Amino acid sequence: MKTLKFLTKRRIEAVIFLIVFFGVFGAVGYIMGVPNMLNTLMSTSYSLLMETVFYLMGITVLSGALGKLLIEFGVVRLLEILLRPLMKPLFNLPGVAALGGILTFLSDNPAIISLSKDKNFSKYFKKYQLISLTNFGTAFGMGLVVIVFMSGRGFAAAAMIGLIGSLAGSIISTRLMQRFILKAHPEFAEGGADGGNEQQISFKSEGGIFLRMLNALLDGGKTGVDLGLAIIPGVLIISTFVMMLTFGPGPDGYDGKAYQGIALLPLLAGKVNFIFEWLFGFHNPELIAFPITSLGAVGAALGLVPKFQAEGLIDGNAIAVFTAMGMCWSGFLSTHTAMLDSLGFRNLTSKAILAHTAGGLVAGIIAHLAYLAFSLLL
Repeated sequence: MKTLKFLTKRRIEAVIFLIVFFGVFGAVGYIMGVPNMLNTLMSTSYSLLMETVFYLMGITVLSGALGKLLIEFGVVRLLEILLRPLMKPLFNLPGVAALGGILTFLSDNPAIISLSKDKNFSKYFKKYQLISLTNFGTAFGMGLVVIVFMSGRGFAAAAMIGLIGSLAGSIISTRLMQRFILKAHPEFAEGGADGGNEQQISFKSEGGIFLRMLNALLDGGKTGVDLGLAIIPGVLIISTFVMMLTFGPGPDGYDGKAYQGIALLPLLAGKVNFIFEWLFGFHNPELIAFPITSLGAVGAALGLVPKFQAEGLIDGNAIAVFTAMGMCWSGFLSTHTAMLDSLGFRNLTSKAILAHTAGGLVAGIIAHLAYLAFSLLL
């Protein structure tokens, strides 16, 4: 009986999928023409691979090597000690949480999970604080890559302002998640911390300085390659689809060239663009595509920036907001479920997503206001 119900459910899913799939691509193909649609898909994907993905991979390799050097020679440890006094008043987390923020900033969201599973690290947290690390760490994921990328496009100051916005968003997200957890599980407020000496956490290094430096560079570079490879599907699949929903036909109409589409997102965003302009300072409805894409993968969202810049759609304010929301959201829809599942609290996923959505919105608003204040000082 159960097998029959399962098969029936799967068949219904298959029918629904086919209706949605052919409905979406049928509508796009009807507007663009099927040959043009297919050629644009391939051309956009290829262009993103050659012009954006390999550029991003270069950044991830270099930033990975730099991050490993900072860990190997104690800079991360020093930063952790300097930032430790801020953890309790800002995030309601023990001081060692600073290490998690730094490591995710240098790499990506999952770094916080491998760290939280280390008993030498997790013993300083109460249970509700440990669970909230999913929100805390996600707010800084791929931060170094995002800032270096934006700086490379000529917006270093705006990127640093975006970092401030991301920090504000992470505070909101983490504390809101903690409130949600305690409301659902008040018992998590008790116990869980041993009160040990936080100075026990350390990074062991062996060998001479030259060998350590060489190994750190190579190991960090390899990590960067893995991260660069990991962002390829997101950039090629998500960015290509988002671009086809963002941009319209070329000067000569639809001819199958890259970066053409049906301009659906700007049409929808234009109906309420006054909200985005008021909150984030977006003067072009196309810009909403960046934060939307960041929900799935910030690497894919970065793939939109060169096209926006070529079209003259972005300014310093947009980059500040992009950086803040890109870092804070950094693909959390695709990672929160797995991260909470690995901690054994999948039932709290919806609360984590709600808290982090609010945090990302706050990050964008603060970045916008901070950039306006910065502009007045110039």
